[in-house]
Amino acid sequence: MATTPTPTAPKSTTPRPRSVLRDTAFLRLWAGTTASGLATWALPFVLGLAVLHRDLGAAGLGLVLAARTAGFLAAVAVGGVLADRHSRRAVVLWSALAAAAAAPLLAAGLGRSLVLMTAAAALAGAGQGACRPAFQALTAETVDPERRQQANAAMTMAVRGSTLAGPALTALLAAFLDIGTLLLGIGLLWLVAALVPGKGAATGPATTTDPAVASAPRAGFRAEFLEGIREARRHPWFLAGLAALVAVIALGYSATSVALPLISRDRYDTQWVLAAAMTAYTVGALAGALVIARLRPRSQGWAAFAGLAAYGFAPLSLMLPVHPLVVVAAYAVAGIGIELFNVPWFTATQREVAPDKLARVSSLDFLVSYGLAPVGLALIAPAIDAFGVTPVLGVCAAACFLVPAAAALTPTARHFAPTAPAPATTPTPTPTTTTTTTATD
Repeated sequence: MATTPTPTAPKSTTPRPRSVLRDTAFLRLWAGTTASGLATWALPFVLGLAVLHRDLGAAGLGLVLAARTAGFLAAVAVGGVLADRHSRRAVVLWSALAAAAAAPLLAAGLGRSLVLMTAAAALAGAGQGACRPAFQALTAETVDPERRQQANAAMTMAVRGSTLAGPALTALLAAFLDIGTLLLGIGLLWLVAALVPGKGAATGPATTTDPAVASAPRAGFRAEFLEGIREARRHPWFLAGLAALVAVIALGYSATSVALPLISRDRYDTQWVLAAAMTAYTVGALAGALVIARLRPRSQGWAAFAGLAAYGFAPLSLMLPVHPLVVVAAYAVAGIGIELFNVPWFTATQREVAPDKLARVSSLDFLVSYGLAPVGLALIAPAIDAFGVTPVLGVCAAACFLVPAAAALTPTARHFAPTAPAPATTPTPTPTTTTTTTATD
């Protein structure tokens, strides 16, 4: 009688990546990024409360917020160059400290000096703008490539969670604290952003051990920023993504920001639709970030552009006399889609862009997407007055659907990379010889 041992299936020897939520260095970075995001969101809300309390006029509020935006746009490009020249951790420290210093200046100028408040708001915006590309590059230094998508999802979940819980928390604090104290609290958040994150790996020219590189003369700011643009141009998927972002933010997001309050008031005769739609958008974004933390589409670029195009459902729902729940559902879908784009977009940028140019390319991303948003907001209202809300929303919805679809046809856009990422492989087991024994009577 012959007996053959049953072969045992080889076990995978590929270790499963440890969760980023167990990584102390990432958790410190996450806490700092979350604090900066909460402080960034809180400032316009607290200044709005100052208008309600008559400590600041409506025109003054517009001037202060415009100064903050100008400071952000001016500093984001400079911050990208500095973060590639020097330690990303140092850039985060000094830019967040600048934003923290602006908080007591805002409190000192409240109700006394609009000039001081405007200058302080510009300083706050500059600190915010300079730290954004540095945080993006520091994430790539702190987290290994296999876990960056999970890390970016955790980052965006923190930001969306702050947006969801922030209004209630700020309103609660405002019942017990005055506006000046709330502004000082924003400064404390910026101190957390400055002091809590740890050091990342050294990748920039400022930290190189090569004497020839360290002693080489350095190009000027303009030349180094143009070098970042040249790096961005090497990646067609990145340029296509920027074009799609511009269409969605400058047209889709701007149109819905202007039209949603009007339609909530005029069509549905209630502010409930406005509040419910914005809440649904944030909840949808949280859900999208949770899904994309683990989802790995085979064609991640195409999937990301499809998610971005989903924002078109928001202006589309406002065009038609539908039930208010349809509008709320459309905003939830838009929120899910925006994070299905954002997380792979950030992850691919960290993976594909040269490490010593990552901050500059990230600054270009923030500069284009954030810089053109005010332009869209300024143009949408006159367009609605001239052509009516429905035609404007129709054009914006079509742009949201068509521009990402066209971007997806760009070479390298399918995978956000020149070639498809290689799947994880397991070592091939070494063949073993099977021994057969014969028992004889």
